[in-house]
Amino acid sequence: MVFADISGSAALYEALGNERAAEAVTQVTQWISTTIQTHGGRVVKSLGDGVLGVFGDAASGVAAMATMLRQHKLRQDRWPQPLRMDIRVGVASGEVIDVDGDCYGDAVNVASRLCERAGPAEIWATETTVLLAGAGPDVWYRKLGMMEIRGKAESLMLYHVEWREDEAPDSLTMQAALVSSFAPADSILGQIQFSWHGVDMSFTSSDAPVHVGRANHAQLCINDPRVSRLHARIDWRNSGFVLTDMSSFGTWVRFDGSDAPVRLRRDACILHGTGRIALGVSFNEPSAPVMNFQVAGANVHLG
Repeated sequence: MVFADISGSAALYEALGNERAAEAVTQVTQWISTTIQTHGGRVVKSLGDGVLGVFGDAASGVAAMATMLRQHKLRQDRWPQPLRMDIRVGVASGEVIDVDGDCYGDAVNVASRLCERAGPAEIWATETTVLLAGAGPDVWYRKLGMMEIRGKAESLMLYHVEWREDEAPDSLTMQAALVSSFAPADSILGQIQFSWHGVDMSFTSSDAPVHVGRANHAQLCINDPRVSRLHARIDWRNSGFVLTDMSSFGTWVRFDGSDAPVRLRRDACILHGTGRIALGVSFNEPSAPVMNFQVAGANVHLG
């Protein structure tokens, strides 16, 4: 099962107005449906700004979604900035029940939940999907780790499907045993340090992904009610640390030397130098949970 929807469509309605935004969203969802059908899938139904589809096998579904995001990136490059919108995708495998053309089952629910958790222009997949699909010449996988999924009693091992042709993978997931091999492009060891309430924690690129949140299993556990259980994820990508917001209320990043913070809402940015990260509320809130960070090479002491 695949579930694809438009990331950040609410902001589009605010920027363009209801009529223009609805027209733009409809055109993209129709294109998603056409793409699913073109690659041998079946469109089960459209839900607002999302589309649920089914493929005969995991490999076809993953390959189709990767191709779709590549094509969408090329399309967006030609669009005016206000009309640009990212697509995010969840992919899950398992038995489903077909009732009058609609599909029901655990795989449907999981695909929808993964789509909710994925960032803009991201494809998230279950481990079962990755094992069934295997790695291909244009598709590889990055392990995200065990994560709790709403509606599931147990955590699932999840993977990020890398689809960008211009980004060399830092780890390939092999079908036989999920063996990782590291590419030369990311062989340089990176290091990042965080400070929270007087406690310093350091991570290297080999520790990634690093999860931030209230959950006890998060490597950076921030015990504050405004912080989501799994609030953000830090990946090592193309020799840099990438912070991705996965929260309900957002993440703010302020780099030292810059007055304007970067707001992330299911979005990502590269961490560099030194700065601060506010979780759940902006820096304008005096009691905001704020972490300091320092990326190796920025010779500034974290207070």
